[in-house]
Formats: sequence, C-alpha cells, structure tokens
Amino acid sequence: MVYLAGFGEGTCAHISDLVRGGIHAYAAFPHASIRAYFVSLVVLDPLVVVLVGLVRRSGIWLGSVVITLDVAANWISNWPSVKADPARLLQPVGLTPITLFGLFVLVSCIPLLRAATCDSTPVPSRASM
Repeated sequence: MVYLAGFGEGTCAHISDLVRGGIHAYAAFPHASIRAYFVSLVVLDPLVVVLVGLVRRSGIWLGSVVITLDVAANWISNWPSVKADPARLLQPVGLTPITLFGLFVLVSCIPLLRAATCDSTPVPSRASM
C-alpha cells in the first residue's frame, strides 16, 4: 500500500509540474537527461502503481529502478542548494521524504519479491487432489 501511495503521489507531483510549466517544467535542472527523466515519470510512476497493484514482480523491480534513479536525480540536481543551506533537508517536501521513500522501496524489494513469488504459485484445488 505504501508503494501505491508513494508512486501515486509522485505521479500527481510530476503531472502538476507539467501542467504548470509545460514541457520545460524542469528547465532549472542542470542536465537534459535528468529533465527528460522527470518528464518520463508521468508514465513510469503510474506504471509502477498498476504493476504493483496487480502484484507483478516486474512492478516491484520497476519501482526499485525508478525510485533509485529518482533519488539520484534529485540529489544531483539539488546538491548545490543543499550544500549552501543544509537546513533544506528539514523541509517536509523535497529530498528527505523522497530519500526515505526510496530507502523503504529498496529495503522492502526482496521481501516483496519473495511474497510475490509465493503468491503467484498456483494453489491446487480440491478437484485436482
């Protein structure tokens, strides 16, 4: 459920950014690849929500990759301002919650993959016994 909420919130945040700023919503970020990645999250985040909601192993793997890249891109992009003012890490939105969610996703990845493997094993019905 935390995956769905986190990636759902990410979807809303990136859609909101694009509605406000258009295709150049991330123009302030230093690298074109990071800007393109943030735009792609409008598709990747909801894809993770759907796949994890369907308890697909691919959703768990995709979620781990997406959040790892998201956290890295945010730290790269925001490092100069954090270096200048470390108190920015105390804000309720931004790097700290993204980083904590990323850690949660990565720490829970293996247990979720194991659970998804167990859940995907067909249970014999009484008729087949």
